[in-house]
Amino acid sequence: MEAVIKPEIDIGGLGQSGPGHSLAQGRGWIPGNKGIWVGITCEFVEFALMFAVYFIARAHYPEAFANGSELLNKTAGTTITVLMVTSSFFVACAVAALRAGRPRRQAVLWLVAALVVALGYPVVKVYEITGNLAQGIDGSAGIFYTVYYYLTFNHLVHASWGILGMLWVLVRLVLGGYSREDHSGLEALASYWHATDIIWLILYPLFYVLA
Repeated sequence: MEAVIKPEIDIGGLGQSGPGHSLAQGRGWIPGNKGIWVGITCEFVEFALMFAVYFIARAHYPEAFANGSELLNKTAGTTITVLMVTSSFFVACAVAALRAGRPRRQAVLWLVAALVVALGYPVVKVYEITGNLAQGIDGSAGIFYTVYYYLTFNHLVHASWGILGMLWVLVRLVLGGYSREDHSGLEALASYWHATDIIWLILYPLFYVLA
């Protein structure tokens, strides 16, 4: 008799088959859940509108935008960039560790590292803003700084939500709330954090480099 070959059901990581991986592929290759992608879409739409405001303002006040970044703390902006990228990498490592079925402790340690690094963002941002205000650079200092504060503050709010989400996911991970087979919450966090990171990678050159 001819052997009947049954296809393996992929409940694993992207491009892998067999038990014990993420459920992402079963959901159509989309990590996380539908709710988080609605949130990410709203975030992208919100910042798309803000970027439109940026370019409209820049078109009307080219000199203000050409000279505006001279007084900004570029070291702070660069540090935030490094923190965001590093934290995103650590979150991805946490997802990879759980998806590969490694000891839970590895995923926990990666996520703790991501949280610690991410917490550096608001610390550096407060330091930067304090320095700006000491130099008299506030929202009324010119159109460039009005747009700068509006966009970067909104990004800080989104990043703060991500940090709170990271803390919540970490607690659940420690308590055994995620497994190799089911960790959509961790994937959702990673997706949101990467999206927030991408937005900062656009903000950084607009205010600290190109301006």
